Amino acid sequence: MIEITAKLIKGHIYLIGEIVECSVTFLHPPSPSHKISQSHDDVFESLAWASAQINCQCTTNLKLNSEDNIKKVPTFNINDTALPLSVQDSGQLELSTKPKILFCDLRLLPGQSKTYIFKEKIPSDSPPSYRGQLVKYSYKLIIGTQRVNAPIKLLKIPLRILPITTQALNEASGLCNDTTEDLSPANPFLEVRQQDTPFEVALRTLQNITARRKPNFYMISNTWGKVARFCLFKPAYKLGEDIIGTLDFSVATVTCVQLAVSLQCEEETNIQQNDQTVKQLRIGTFNNQHEVCLGLKYTQLVLPIPLHVTPGFTTPLMSLRWRLHFEFVTSTNKSLQNPTLDQNEWQAPADLSVETMVWSLPIQIFSTTPVHVIQGLQTNNVHRLLIR
Repeated sequence: MIEITAKLIKGHIYLIGEIVECSVTFLHPPSPSHKISQSHDDVFESLAWASAQINCQCTTNLKLNSEDNIKKVPTFNINDTALPLSVQDSGQLELSTKPKILFCDLRLLPGQSKTYIFKEKIPSDSPPSYRGQLVKYSYKLIIGTQRVNAPIKLLKIPLRILPITTQALNEASGLCNDTTEDLSPANPFLEVRQQDTPFEVALRTLQNITARRKPNFYMISNTWGKVARFCLFKPAYKLGEDIIGTLDFSVATVTCVQLAVSLQCEEETNIQQNDQTVKQLRIGTFNNQHEVCLGLKYTQLVLPIPLHVTPGFTTPLMSLRWRLHFEFVTSTNKSLQNPTLDQNEWQAPADLSVETMVWSLPIQIFSTTPVHVIQGLQTNNVHRLLIR
């Protein structure tokens, strides 16, 4: 019997372009003391080979008839050392990295172990992990091994990949100034700082985008007049942050009885069928806030962004966008006017005619550092497999 233990060094959450590191240990557990070996060969446990690779599986109920919607990936022979993973899981194989051989012909004595380090970079054109209503992208680090003349054994380790695409950064580059230039005085006695990698530059730019505060004001109105004045302190957020805004009803000419605000995502697919683009749209609702605002002049909006959601991204198959969805319940009844100082008490009317208006405001949600996400989620970074 051989026990395989795989441990993700940095956890199971990574950004696109980051390097996944995993230590894989093969252990031959000590045999019981009362067991007597019949021959020298009985002492050893052997494996023919082991390899590892990262796969991305796309699962969808949509009919993909056009070749433009299907990403071609290399196929493997069942007798090759490379793992034939395209037939192991349901769905379409969206991405498959080149398998890396960990060893060939490994022989272990009782109590002996061997550890190997697997490193692989997430390709920059990879889709992020996403579990939507129409499309799902799931990542796995798959370690395969085999005894001689025995079936292949697989250890599947789930990964979560967060988007950090250049396109998303370029779209939001106007939200902040370039503050990455080194303005410190040059010193010939100091060690020359190594140039940052493109991944580090993109991550720093992402931090600058989401840290930039740019208050935007929106006057919300309907056919009867002004309902409220909404202020959003910044349009770009990271996972785990709070969306904070204020609502000013002192400028309103229409009474707002109550309101509801929810954080929603728009999942839209782009399918090419018969030379036509077929689009499907699904709305997902997450945190929401409900408040009775009758008689209030000011109120605030605080909506936390969950750590388990996927930031906005775009692939040839679909796109994901985020928005704030408002629902205002208004009334033109004059009896709802705020009571004056001379009035000791105020009684609401028995019947009230109301109207509901909806308004959506697009926002941008970006990834955060994987360390922050791991701290807020309970994860298991150690996975085991027994080969008997």
